[in-house]
Amino acid sequence: MPRRRIRATAVPLRAAFTALRTELGVPSDFPPEVTAEAVAEAKRVPPPKAYDDATDLPLFTIDPPGSLDLDQAMHLSRRGTGYRLRYAIADVAAFVVPGSALDAETHRRVMTLYFPDSRVPLHPPVLSEGAASLLPDRIRPAALWTIDLDADGRTTAADVRRSLVRSRAKLAYEGVQQAIDSGTAEEPLVLLAEVGRLREALEVERGGISLRVPEQEIVERDGTYELTYRAGVPADGWNAQISLLTGMAAADLMLEYGTGVLRTLPAAPDGAVGRLRRTAHALHIDWPHHMSYAALVRSLDPATPHHAAFLLECTTLLRGAGYTVFRDGELPPLTTHAAVAAPYAHCTAPLRRLVDRYASEICLAAVAGEPVPDWVRAALDALPGEMAEGSRRANKAERECVDLVEAALLKDRVGEVFDGCVVDLDEHHPTTGTVQLETPAVIGRLEGAGLQLGERLRVRLTEADPGAPTVRFAPA
Repeated sequence: MPRRRIRATAVPLRAAFTALRTELGVPSDFPPEVTAEAVAEAKRVPPPKAYDDATDLPLFTIDPPGSLDLDQAMHLSRRGTGYRLRYAIADVAAFVVPGSALDAETHRRVMTLYFPDSRVPLHPPVLSEGAASLLPDRIRPAALWTIDLDADGRTTAADVRRSLVRSRAKLAYEGVQQAIDSGTAEEPLVLLAEVGRLREALEVERGGISLRVPEQEIVERDGTYELTYRAGVPADGWNAQISLLTGMAAADLMLEYGTGVLRTLPAAPDGAVGRLRRTAHALHIDWPHHMSYAALVRSLDPATPHHAAFLLECTTLLRGAGYTVFRDGELPPLTTHAAVAAPYAHCTAPLRRLVDRYASEICLAAVAGEPVPDWVRAALDALPGEMAEGSRRANKAERECVDLVEAALLKDRVGEVFDGCVVDLDEHHPTTGTVQLETPAVIGRLEGAGLQLGERLRVRLTEADPGAPTVRFAPA
């Protein structure tokens, strides 16, 4: 979908974002004792005997420009007719002492929260943007995965060990894509594209789904906020496949080991898929009965408005995702993630997500043939609830920030008419739906009789209240 921009003065919105953080109970500064612990741990040198030396490995990171909390660094090479992936994950457990004030604070925060005017980190910046981050040209402790793949990109072996690593380069998605497209990329980046495409093909084969949904994104520039639709480049998807591959390897290790924490999602009930079939029909999308849901999704183009509308509807099937803990060989009834179409675990973002630190520790213990550390075992049962609450707060923060910006941007334009497309209808209230404007980049509530899903229409802005925050439209 084309990128669209609208602007609003930043100062009033900053006060609104501050009020939202207070309403959600988002922590502000770290308590002094937590900061002191983090500073002390950042200065501590991990014992060399506990780590393999992998500092000669030419790793690189791929992140948005300006990011300093770098969880992952990778290197890809050819291995016979196949490939070898080396994937370093920040070893957060090297800095967080179990039972400490810092440990307790991470369980209170659960995950890093992103607001347009600030970032509320899971760990103090001295760790998340410093001593624990895989910054270039710095020696760092890591959980280093070695995953061997065959010529088709299938995993043939997986191993993870504590290692000291040193990233060589901090890359951004657009630069990676340009290098690959221009033919100037070095072999590891060429292999990222090669392996990424192979893994995408395997995703198709096993029935997995990666939804390419246009994302609303708030950016601050020159004292104003802009709301855009972000269109990712292929390198985003290839990088995501590397993380997905590692999460699948972690899940397999934990299942074989008999103790772990998985990211799970049940298959969509027939009623939900039936609703999507009705939605496809309303949007004039051809969905033959012999075609699977996954195959249909992959055939759609998010740049096409009625396809984008359907893809937004598909996100409803992902809302049942959660975390499943198991131990001592007693496997749970559900071990798979329906969208991945395989067992899967979150383990690649420990600087920004609490559960990943525990998944890494279990995988390290599994490979070493050792018992799960007591501090990990003691925390397992509470993790699903903690992560669910953290996810709820993060989703609410993201949704309400977008609502605030939309209302602030449009508050002086009530009565104006815009071009839009109906992207959702309320099943229980047929006169209520959701409209996505072509420009500016706003998705708002639409109220009127005779609404048709996928319909292009002119709509009039009837309300824009930053205090609520609310944006409402009616057919013009």
